[in-house]
Amino acid sequence: VKVKAHRNYSQTYKTPRRAFEKERLDQELKLCGEYGLRCKREIWRVQYALAKIRKSARGLLTLDPKDPRRLFEGSALLRRMVRYGLLGEDEKELDFVLQLSTQKLLERRLQ
Repeated sequence: VKVKAHRNYSQTYKTPRRAFEKERLDQELKLCGEYGLRCKREIWRVQYALAKIRKSARGLLTLDPKDPRRLFEGSALLRRMVRYGLLGEDEKELDFVLQLSTQKLLERRLQ
């Protein structure tokens, strides 16, 4: 008897709370057209990734600036953002991570 190993993949996107919000729907359609996306899920995926990045940055900003965890994880997060091309070399601060937008991530996707 063969037993297949099951995997729990983590969530990659999150659907909006309100399904029919005119303003959001228009904005999503505009983004889809502008960046040549296949479906709304691609926008939600980028927004979810950005939310996780910003959440970790917010968590680190609450810590003391000399806290070893903030120093270690903060520099790792910033290094990752620079490697993805989301932040410039001169923007290596956690405050800049909070200013990232969906458009900025989608711009990188085109390159």
